[in-house]
Amino acid sequence: MKIKEIIKIIEKDGWFQVAQVGSHKQYKHANKKGKVTIPFHQGKDIPIGTLKSILKQAGLK
Repeated sequence: MKIKEIIKIIEKDGWFQVAQVGSHKQYKHANKKGKVTIPFHQGKDIPIGTLKSILKQAGLK
């Protein structure tokens, strides 16, 4: 799965970008606690472990 696909999924769930530190984007949700950090390396597939971690942080898994 591509990074852009993950970003679309979490933005559809209500997450919005609040910061970017280097090649990592941070997202926050109006109603959910915490932040979701996504490594932004355009055009690359995201490793399965990283994908699971992002979905867990976002409360989608």
